[in-house]
Amino acid sequence: MTTNLAAEADLPLETINEDYNARATVSVDVFEETIGRYREGSVAARSIATALDVVYDDDSGQTIDIFGGGEEPRPVFVFIHGGYWRALSKHESAFMAPTLARHGIATVAVDYRLAPEVDLAEIVREVRAAIAYLHREGRRFGLDPKRIYVGGSSAGGHLTGSVISGGWHEAFGVPEDVVKGALPVSGLFHLGPIAKSFVSEWLTLTDADVAALSPALNLPKAGCPIVAAYASGEPAGFGRQSQGYHELWQQAGFGSTLMEIPDRHHFDVVLDLADERSELAQALLHLMR
Repeated sequence: MTTNLAAEADLPLETINEDYNARATVSVDVFEETIGRYREGSVAARSIATALDVVYDDDSGQTIDIFGGGEEPRPVFVFIHGGYWRALSKHESAFMAPTLARHGIATVAVDYRLAPEVDLAEIVREVRAAIAYLHREGRRFGLDPKRIYVGGSSAGGHLTGSVISGGWHEAFGVPEDVVKGALPVSGLFHLGPIAKSFVSEWLTLTDADVAALSPALNLPKAGCPIVAAYASGEPAGFGRQSQGYHELWQQAGFGSTLMEIPDRHHFDVVLDLADERSELAQALLHLMR
């Protein structure tokens, strides 16, 4: 059965709020312990930092951290953090860098301004500017601009979808195939239900925003290979979003793999990228080969 992502917005409000409230699925202790692991792993990654606090966008002043660049340009995994567009930062976003460096892969952790300081259109613009910067300047840091891969978790999964969407490349001076592959984890690809949910407390989304900023509604002309992953312990909406986006990608003729990661919840699933033995890390390494 095909998943109709547009129909998500027609669900009862109580169902929408339950199906997209990841925070309610774990205890306070589990949540804090998991975010602590993000930070600890990212601090440890600083031992292989190539450059920190590199300004990628003069308009916003936002920065990236770069890890594991080589003397010869290396493929690069760009990680975009989640936090429902209002929390976290690049400082919790480099925990996979040591693992990837052992395989000759650099990592970039991206900061962007958060809601409600800025709206979602500006957040999307900023992460696209980060990709454009890496394409333009990456060789300075030992990165190969022809081998840029992108991933992110939750809201970062949405932003990953936003940089593999169509229609933005010319304005940023990058080729349409600037991203060679993507790993959205627990992503949000149709914003219809999100616009009606508790997220409206800090992020207002109009109908025009939903149309312009939903990756599911802005597929590219030629899509890169993707892995759409989610955890078995997700709230139901995240699984449906990943399933639906995977189906849309395949229907458009693009390569897509759908993965449900067992014994993981919304917050710890992405930590598997730091364990090269894990199914998720192996999927990323395979994608980048």
